[in-house]
Amino acid sequence: MTPRYTRHQRTTLAIATAVAAGALLTTGLTATGSAAAESAPAGRPQLAAAPVLLSASARTSLIKEQQADASDTAEKIGLGAQEKLVVKDVVKDADGTVHTRYERTYAGLPVLGGDLVVHESKSGETKGVTKATKAALRVASLKPAIAAAKAEKQAVTLARAAGSAKTEANSAPRKVIWAASGKPTLAYETVVGGLQEDGTPNELHVITDAATGKKLYEYQGVETGTGNTMYSGKVTLSTTQSGSAYNLTDGARGGHKTYNLNRGTSGTGTLFSGSDDIWGNGSASNAETAAADAHYGAQVTWDFYKNTFGRNGIRGDGKAAYSRVHYGNAYVNAFWSDSCFCMTYGDGDGNAKPLTSLDVAAHEMSHGLTSNTAGLNYSGESGGLNEATSDIFGTGAEFFANNATDVGDYLIGEKIDIRGNGTPLRYMDKPSKDGSSADAWSSRLASLDVHYSSGPANHFFYLLSEGSGSKTINGVTYNSPTSNGSTVTGIGRTKALQIWYKALTTYMTSTTKYSGARTATLNAASALYGASSAEYKAVAAAWAAVNVN
Repeated sequence: MTPRYTRHQRTTLAIATAVAAGALLTTGLTATGSAAAESAPAGRPQLAAAPVLLSASARTSLIKEQQADASDTAEKIGLGAQEKLVVKDVVKDADGTVHTRYERTYAGLPVLGGDLVVHESKSGETKGVTKATKAALRVASLKPAIAAAKAEKQAVTLARAAGSAKTEANSAPRKVIWAASGKPTLAYETVVGGLQEDGTPNELHVITDAATGKKLYEYQGVETGTGNTMYSGKVTLSTTQSGSAYNLTDGARGGHKTYNLNRGTSGTGTLFSGSDDIWGNGSASNAETAAADAHYGAQVTWDFYKNTFGRNGIRGDGKAAYSRVHYGNAYVNAFWSDSCFCMTYGDGDGNAKPLTSLDVAAHEMSHGLTSNTAGLNYSGESGGLNEATSDIFGTGAEFFANNATDVGDYLIGEKIDIRGNGTPLRYMDKPSKDGSSADAWSSRLASLDVHYSSGPANHFFYLLSEGSGSKTINGVTYNSPTSNGSTVTGIGRTKALQIWYKALTTYMTSTTKYSGARTATLNAASALYGASSAEYKAVAAAWAAVNVN
């Protein structure tokens, strides 16, 4: 029987429940708040260094406190007179430790790569600082030697060379301080719009030296992903009734909405609504089917983050992103964009396979999480870690859902059949099985597409969770090798997820590379389980097994 999807007003899921924007697929193929507002997520032990669940109001109050003290904090950690701190995010642990993530300005200019995290004890004592750059911020002149028009021309030329269509700068280049690599430099940042080669929106950021005109860096701001319940069977959706009609607005999870772009490539589209509160029929030919999958994926991912990590929405502020389905015509991709704070899904080849499976939806929402925490630059090794983070949490959400139609596994995009031969998009136990991803770290990672340089981190997470060698999990057989011939014993997915989340939200920055990810996860394991714990030793062993030492 063809599955159908019921709509229920004010219903929660009955399950164990700008830096960049992202896609699943490469385009080539002292705190305030009441005790009730600060608690451990349901269903997991309260570790002293684990984050507590902050209500939106408690988080807002904490951010205001930290911003009010920002000048004192800047002085305390040794920043210069022209440097100022702007609070981006705050995480509070069960033991009262507060981790405040700041963006930095210099003489009023944004510092790209200047982000840092200050770790304070319950008493307000600074316990440490994690910085994206250790270089002192000193710039000889704030007057550019080249015109902004030259930087803009360079950026547009680079975008066109990459196959972009309808290409033009979204706005005039802005002056920034580039500190993500090398000596801090006065620069221009130009953002180029239009469309990428496969129809994905373009948001190419190009950083140009304001003294020499040399390109310093570029990264794609639209992070792409792959992927109703065509895929998850009959599910309960949280919807809202308005008069005699129902619409796909989830009032239980920050007001998440699902819209129909109806083959369009811009704007919000039309909010899905109907009179019967039944959505889709399991077939791609029914426009509501993809909407049901996307809406369900957003529900699961919201609940996964809240119940597993105590995070109240992508930004931690209790406000939802939104989803758009039926993007373009036969568009074989899905993506997250910071500019709209939304997930967008194509319908695949022949408009027959919407990229709306559960792990794909969670992958895209997780790009939003990364953007609002570590902000990992979407290029090179940091871009690979950005993609891996979305794969890791997409996998975590799939296991969390405990859906009999789409069981948890360590395969990415296995339901959407991108290649047309039934194989997954990516494999976490042995990434190279996809023909392009790397199993272990090497110097060549810097030149790989971020969807392939994600391989070592995905492999690390699998090894940390399940260990090396052959095993069968939920009916899927895995055989994970190690680059050093070692045997790795896993600590379980639950602990591995806690370690990666704490590392991302507390110890990683925009410039983190693989060596930095190793340090961040070891710091996270030490804080959560102790520096002499089996978990700490397992993290070290799993990184060594993928040649990160």
